[in-house]
Amino acid sequence: MKNETKKLVAAALCLAAGLLLPMVFHAFGAAAGQVFLPMHIPVLVCGLICGWKYGGICGFILPLLSSFATGMPPLYPVGLVMMFELCVYGIVSGLLYRRVNVYLALIGAMLAGRVVSGILNTILLGMAGTPYSFEIFLTNSFVVALPGIIIQIVVIPVLVLLLKKTGWQFDRELKAKTA
Repeated sequence: MKNETKKLVAAALCLAAGLLLPMVFHAFGAAAGQVFLPMHIPVLVCGLICGWKYGGICGFILPLLSSFATGMPPLYPVGLVMMFELCVYGIVSGLLYRRVNVYLALIGAMLAGRVVSGILNTILLGMAGTPYSFEIFLTNSFVVALPGIIIQIVVIPVLVLLLKKTGWQFDRELKAKTA
């Protein structure tokens, strides 16, 4: 029970960070969110330190809360797409980190989330009559977002290591104790 309480507190902190970080980045310009991906960082961290369930819930709720609280991202279609994209980030990072190192878990989660984002953008924008090609997907998901991807690959492993040293690494410890 104590471990679950710690996970809940850590997930709530990730949720709070996910609401605050985008505001800081958006102070530098409206496109900063698309470039630096500040909402993605806390969700990935949540999946890594709390496990797939908490990471998935955090990822699903965060864009919705942010949309209602700050208007960013706009709920449709961006917020809706992000709800599923970030949910996948949280789930996949948590699941993979139980089996592989933090870098592989991050890359796997980022790729899986982007695939979900591409599929949903194709469907939702297609229904609205807005073209969404594979070229647009690659540009938005990898070229425009490259600074954010680099930040995630550099910052998140360091953050997870620091959190692990201070005792905020719950999910992997639980498996190690029961395995």
